[in-house]
Parts: sequence; structure tokens; C-alpha cells
Amino acid sequence: MAKFRAVTVAALVALAATGALAGQAQRKPVAVATVPVALPQSKALVDSYPTTRKAPGVVAVVGIGDSVNVQSAGTLAFEPTAAKADGDTLWRVYSMTKPITAMAAMILIEEGKLKLDDPISKFIPAFKNMTVLVDGTKDLTAVPAKNQITVRHLMTHTAGLGYTIVTKGPLLKAYEEAGITPFTSTAQAEKDMRKVRPATLQAFAEKVATLPLIAEPGTKWSYSIGLDVMGAVIEKVSGMPFDAFLQKRIFTPLKMNSTYFTVPAADAKRLVTGYAFIGENALPLDPGATSIYLQKPSFPYGGAGLVMSANDYDRFLHMLQNGGTLDGARILKPETVALAMSNLLPAGVVYPGAVANTGGAPGPSQGFGAGGSVYLVDLPGGPGKGTYGWGGAAGTIAWVDPKNKVRATVMVNYLPGDRWPLRTDFTKALYADLAH
Repeated sequence: MAKFRAVTVAALVALAATGALAGQAQRKPVAVATVPVALPQSKALVDSYPTTRKAPGVVAVVGIGDSVNVQSAGTLAFEPTAAKADGDTLWRVYSMTKPITAMAAMILIEEGKLKLDDPISKFIPAFKNMTVLVDGTKDLTAVPAKNQITVRHLMTHTAGLGYTIVTKGPLLKAYEEAGITPFTSTAQAEKDMRKVRPATLQAFAEKVATLPLIAEPGTKWSYSIGLDVMGAVIEKVSGMPFDAFLQKRIFTPLKMNSTYFTVPAADAKRLVTGYAFIGENALPLDPGATSIYLQKPSFPYGGAGLVMSANDYDRFLHMLQNGGTLDGARILKPETVALAMSNLLPAGVVYPGAVANTGGAPGPSQGFGAGGSVYLVDLPGGPGKGTYGWGGAAGTIAWVDPKNKVRATVMVNYLPGDRWPLRTDFTKALYADLAH
């Protein structure tokens, strides 16, 4: 059991969770008008996953301009009685929550309530006097930080914050002891983590501020809890609970009616079972019918908290593709979207590429924008310059390619998320289809 739980925690820390919103049980999925498009190679890839038992089910939603094409195969679990997967099936998207949190911050930036280079201590004073580890492999000896953590740093993983999925040594132990675990995995793991995890988003952020940083703010890209702390900043600046802000400003206007921090009991039948591969065996970590995601989390996790449908994530990407609007609802101005999907890294900082299990895009010539990676050049036969997106711990992937007017969301739920090269293979298949 200890080894089994370790697999869960190591794979999920950077990416999971839940959080309640009032009235969610009454929401109904928006009917999606799908358009048949010949995408034979990507469809064959989707179909191959259930037939080879790589996953019980896969759903891919591809948007070409204003057209939506839903490809689904398989079921919500490996059990023979499981329901078929479709565009309204619910998936744990883990770190695909991060771009949504970042765009929420961009709403406040557009309104002038927040600036990219504002120090976050302006809103959460506990971050004013941070320290930086001298040698994190030995102990927690630290010196005063020279720079303040800014909004830009949180959104681009350059704040110097840690993450249990990547942090090592004494700081990892300190994070675990302090309950800096903003994710949900299994019922047993959640029971253990709640013993020490802060009970509110603000208490979480203030606890983070008591621990040393792994690097001087603004000097290094390192995957982090930055977007979870960003949620606390959004809460302070907006004067609204973080989850309520997302609901009011993004989910409701975009009719993302299948997006939850806490899945209503009535929708449990749409929630897939989350699996972990131990060797060749797929073990059910979190059965959909009894999922921990049916319970309210400690607080809404801006870095990894959402459960949602592929259709809903496509609506979020469609809004970005359209420059901030969808079906008459304006979320952001075009110039704000362009800024968010540009390279926002501090001067001199390089994005080294996605960390294993994050679902981030592989490949060279990338920067980092608001919560997601950004291609800085065209890839021959692939995504165009300006393609923005991210992925999740359980293999989910999503990106929007404004230059080619295409976007894609692919949902699976298994750990480790990089067990199969889904992102690489689906990207290759989709752009090959589009070339014909």
C-alpha cells in the first residue's frame, strides 16, 4: 500500500483536486454541434487506445475554425458494463487547470486591478520577505531573497516555488509536513493529507510564504505551485472566492456547464475511473461512482483542481482562438489574449521543456506564457508559432494554434501520464490529417 500511495502522490502533486460551487447539480451540458471532418489518422489513434487496453476510453475534441469534431472511443472504465465515453464525459484534468487560472488573472490585469509585474506581497503581505535556499540538497539554510515574487513569476513558474512532483530533499519534506499538497488523488491519500493541509486558500498561501524558495525569483523556470498561489491572489484582488470568480467570469459566460471543483452526485455516472499502471496492470485509483472528487476539497486548487468534459475545455480554447470571445460572450480583449499567449518569461530565463507527467508540449523553441507553453517558431508539419497549451498528470492534453485556426483537447485518465506518447502521436496524426 505504501508503494501504491507513493505512485499516486509522486505523479499527482503538481496536478490535481476538487472544490464546490453552489448549484452545480442543476447545470446541464451544452449541446455541441459537431461537424464531420475527415481526420482518419487521429481517429485511428483514438480508436487504438481502448482496443489495445492502453486506456478504457479516449475522447478528442478538435476544433477547426468554428467547426467542432468529437472523436470518442471506449468506455469510462475497464469493466465490461461501463458506459461509453463521449464529449460530455468528465475527466480529471489536473494541470490543465493552470491555463484557466492564468486567464482569470489576465481578466484582472485587463481591468487594471492587477499588473504582470506587481509584487504579490502587495496583496498577500506574508510574501514580502522571502528567503532562498543556499544548498537544498543538505538542509533548509536560506538567505534573504533579492527580488520580490511577482504575478508574472507565478504564471510562468519562475517564482522559485517548489512542487512535490519535482522538489527533492529537505524542502520536499517541509512541503509535505506543512500540507503544501494542492491536489486530490484517492480517498485514503486525501484523508492523510487533510491532517496537515491548510483549510483555506489564504491559509495555504500564507503557509507557502513561510518556506524557503528553491531559486531567486525571476531567474529560473521550475514547475511549481505558482498557479495555486495565483488563485489566492485572484481571491484577494477580486474580493470573491476564487472558485466563484472562475464561475462568474469564465465558466458561466462560456456555458462550461460540465466544469467542476466538486462533481455533483448526479453527475458521478459521467466521471471516468482514474487508473495507475503498475507494470502492465491498470489499477483503479479512483472509481468514478465513488470518487473523492464527489467531496468538497480543502479549497479550490488553481493548479490542479478541475474535473471537466472535453467539450467544455474546447469552449475555453475556442474563446482563446477567437481572441477572447465565444458565442457573443466577451471574456478578454484580443490584445489581452495575445499577451497571455506570448512568451512572458523574465529576461534571460529559458523554458527547458515539459517535466515528465505534466502533459506539456515536447520539442524545442518554446517559451512560456500565462500558465502554458508557447511555440516561438513554426514546427514543420505541426503547430504554428504562437501555439499555446498545457496538459495534465493523467495524460490529458490541450492546445490552441491560432495561426492554423485549430485547437485540440484529448482526454484520458491514467498514471503515469506519459506512459504512452499520446501528445506526440496525436499532434503528428492531427496535423497529417489537416495537411490533406
